[in-house]
Amino acid sequence: MVILTKAVLVMMISLILSIATGIFLVPLLKRLKAGQRLSKYLEEKHKEKQGTPTMGGLIFIIPTIIVMIIMYLFGKVEYSTTILIVILTFIFYSLIGFIDDYLIIKRNNNKGLSEAAKFIMQVIVAIIFFYLFMKSGNEPLLWIHTLGIKLDIGFLYGIVILAVLVSSSNAVNITDGLDGLAGSLSLIAFLTLGIISYNTGWLEGYEEVSLFCFSLVGSLIGFLVFNLNPAKVFMGDTGSLALGAVMGAIAILTRHEILLIVIGIVFVIETLTCIIQRVYYKFTKKRLFLMTPIHHSFEKRGYSEREIVKIFSLIGILASMIAIIFGVVL
Repeated sequence: MVILTKAVLVMMISLILSIATGIFLVPLLKRLKAGQRLSKYLEEKHKEKQGTPTMGGLIFIIPTIIVMIIMYLFGKVEYSTTILIVILTFIFYSLIGFIDDYLIIKRNNNKGLSEAAKFIMQVIVAIIFFYLFMKSGNEPLLWIHTLGIKLDIGFLYGIVILAVLVSSSNAVNITDGLDGLAGSLSLIAFLTLGIISYNTGWLEGYEEVSLFCFSLVGSLIGFLVFNLNPAKVFMGDTGSLALGAVMGAIAILTRHEILLIVIGIVFVIETLTCIIQRVYYKFTKKRLFLMTPIHHSFEKRGYSEREIVKIFSLIGILASMIAIIFGVVL
């Protein structure tokens, strides 16, 4: 019952702080003209969104970090290398996204950080992650719980860390194309990861990781107050990269990298459709889907944004239920 009480507490405080942050931040971003620049392919369908403030990820990033600091200062959570890795990944990727958003706004186009610059920054984060991961006594294992598989791959595990962080952060970033879509799916994913994390009693700092997830859930609920259709603010790369990366980080630390595919199945599908579309077009000069990511194909077929978010969120909930069964029960 103690963890349940703590979970409710951090969600409540995070929710209140995120709403307060949004009330202050949204008008500030409007005054600073930190508006979203839309792709030319979306201008006709989403023209009313042109100029909507971005960088809204700060609405859930700042409260989550503040709540974890408050809980630590009041002795409700303990320091561990595990929670340090989680928070550093969250902060570093939010900074990468923030720089990208800032450059897009400053240049008044959709050209932010170059792919090379982004990748170099992500490599640096992966190196820090791997160093702290190994220093805290973790083994570089590819561990598939359900199949009972453990493979020690040594320093190559650093590449696995980089691959998971890059792929998960980009997947959430790709999905962030409709009001409330990435936020709703992330809320579901972190609620699931919070439950699964608390079941990893063998992991140092497992309770803190679980509480971080629940704190982020509360913050995301507050963010959705401003982001559900019609959105008053977008999370931007500041938020999407941070969410995806920390999702991957928690999956790595709890040894559920494979299960993350199930938890984030919608993110995976969104990303795969983009890859398939590019490959198919390269060889045939034709499009397999009306538009990618796949949520835009649904739009072109006449579905409203709210309908798409509901459908995709339902898929996310069902997938998360399956993930909890495998991650906790089995």
